[in-house]
Amino acid sequence: MRLVFIHGRSQQGKDPLALKHEWLGALNKGLAQNGLSLPAAVEVRLPFYGDRLDALTKASAVPLTDDLNTRGGAADADFLAFEAAMAEALRQGAGITDQQINAEYGANPKPKGPQNWEWVQAIFRALDTHTPGISDKVLEAFTRDVYLYTSRANVKSEIDKIVAADLTDTEPMVVVGHSLGSVVGYSVLREDPRALKVPLYLTVGCPLGLRPIRDQFKPLKFPTPARAWYNAYDDRDVVALYPLDKKNFPVTPAVTNYGKVKNHTDNRHGIVGYLDDPKVALAIYEALT
Repeated sequence: MRLVFIHGRSQQGKDPLALKHEWLGALNKGLAQNGLSLPAAVEVRLPFYGDRLDALTKASAVPLTDDLNTRGGAADADFLAFEAAMAEALRQGAGITDQQINAEYGANPKPKGPQNWEWVQAIFRALDTHTPGISDKVLEAFTRDVYLYTSRANVKSEIDKIVAADLTDTEPMVVVGHSLGSVVGYSVLREDPRALKVPLYLTVGCPLGLRPIRDQFKPLKFPTPARAWYNAYDDRDVVALYPLDKKNFPVTPAVTNYGKVKNHTDNRHGIVGYLDDPKVALAIYEALT
């Protein structure tokens, strides 16, 4: 049996082996709370795409709106439209009010709305102010990385190829995707032509319930190789506020959602705070045995 970890964004410059050990350490902690340990026969893989994604992002010439403030230049219209839709979905999920956004927008005379990147920035600042842990700059960088992955064929192709290389059709696999990695995992599993056997696809901190991301994968479909899909989230994790339920991600069979994780990392989104949850760890263990 193989266990495949698919990491999220902003991992560039890290040691892939150290990153795998970080994931395993958290999982082992969660297993220990159940009186369990990872079976010795399990082969663990972590396809590392952090450096390649960073290079592709830098080569994309898609500036963040914060960069426009400091360096000038022109916004990418398609990215701004995606970013505006993401900002609106995030603020609705987090319960951010118009009044809170207006407080961040201040006396700016420009019209308020999604066509104005300064208004979009104000939404991200309001999210930064009123939700714990994740800064407006991180939210915007996350949005750009997701945009590039879902809209630029060359980016998606290169990242998917790196991940697919650690998948195999010679033995069953449990696949775990975190954050952007959960989006990558979904893409790879639904498109890989091999007869993969995946007893469980487990996602944590998953943003696929956000409409702008979900819409990139229409028509939605359950990934054929997966026998079951378990989605765990902390309802304080701003990236994962929308469960993958009938309303936000209607697929058959339905995704099993577990929304009682209490992620102890600063931004409620870190992988360690998901994998050391005893129910998440138990779900992985049961699929491996």
